[in-house]
Amino acid sequence: MLPELDISHYLADHSSERALEFVDLLRKTCHGPGFFYLRGHGVDEHVNNSALDIANQFFALPDTEREAIAIGNSAGFRGYTLLKNERTNGRIDWRDQLDIGPEEPTPTLTAEDPPWCRLRGPNQWPDSLPTMSSTINNWMAQMQPVGLALMRALAIALGQKLNYFDSRMTPDPYTRVKIIRYPPQPEQGGSDQGLGLHNDTGIITMILQDSVPGLQVMSEGKLVDVESRAGTFVVNLGEMMQAASSGYLRATAHQVVSPPPGKQRISIAYFVNPRLDARFEPITLPSDLAGDAGGGQNADSNNPVHAIFGKNQLKTRMRSHPDVNERFYADVNSNVEWQNLK
Repeated sequence: MLPELDISHYLADHSSERALEFVDLLRKTCHGPGFFYLRGHGVDEHVNNSALDIANQFFALPDTEREAIAIGNSAGFRGYTLLKNERTNGRIDWRDQLDIGPEEPTPTLTAEDPPWCRLRGPNQWPDSLPTMSSTINNWMAQMQPVGLALMRALAIALGQKLNYFDSRMTPDPYTRVKIIRYPPQPEQGGSDQGLGLHNDTGIITMILQDSVPGLQVMSEGKLVDVESRAGTFVVNLGEMMQAASSGYLRATAHQVVSPPPGKQRISIAYFVNPRLDARFEPITLPSDLAGDAGGGQNADSNNPVHAIFGKNQLKTRMRSHPDVNERFYADVNSNVEWQNLK
């Protein structure tokens, strides 16, 4: 069973004795299992329920309405991913989803701009759900200070000043949200891979789940089920924190198995990400931590962790969405300078 951490005392006063106890427990948890339940976050339950409700409304729309805002229209990987149109580890994921990011105009770019600059741009929203954008943006606004507080607590936990990571977050952090459905399995032709085993690429991920199980995390060499727990988010770290801590903190592998027959699963993932051009070089860790830092790279040499967040983010997006890759990033695969950029 995953540990449960209460952040309320830290949010009230990050320098209090109870807050420092939270920081110590956070460090031990993120060095250990890497996943945990977060309580005391202050996000209004009504806001969470509204986000889940609008997600259910979205997935109840006719296929044609969802497909009208397909992710394949967007160089920024914004929009709807059709069922069976995403891959992890080369296998099809049995889920569909809506990807949301910072709301911005399509950037005007030159050949000298790095490819990850194409990730910026507008979102796509369904015309028949006019309140969806405000509902999700309201949820994101309440999640943002929680994510920032966790990031700052981790900086303290690593022996740094509270604002150590702050400069990487301004002025334009690449915060992302995935609104995900794992649909009921058909009688034939389905898949038990709702989402394949993977690591997240950013700083921190916070997951709002409905009551249907499916999330599994790798712990001590085996997969552990993560059930929904009322009033909490499930939290894990991404590869940028792994890189910064030289592997003292790990981006823990996780997956989602398809739901039981006759049920669908809804989750909303909030990704605490930095600026696209932010670099994450190894921190000089306190001596009592440095001995337990095994290196910031993934064990799989075919899945390197890049110091520049934009490149680290784009590697996964291109791999997962071959339709977007082919339409908007065909030049990147043959760009030697890009491939060699660390």
